[in-house]
Amino acid sequence: MVSSEHTVSDASTLTGWYKSSYSGGDQGECLEVARGHADIPVRDSKAPEGPALAFEPSAWSAFVSAVKRGEFPIT
Repeated sequence: MVSSEHTVSDASTLTGWYKSSYSGGDQGECLEVARGHADIPVRDSKAPEGPALAFEPSAWSAFVSAVKRGEFPIT
């Protein structure tokens, strides 16, 4: 299901999608992440049937850690 470019062409076929409790509720401007897959798929909540990016677990973990450290300030 994951291509060599680290994308999933139809993210709606994957299960286990969730949004962060910090994502702002029903505003539709959220990323969703799916659990239980070899790579970590991430999609736009406004287009659940669209493509998703798939990250290796180590890359996703490094990204989440950087966000928690404040390395991506919100402007």
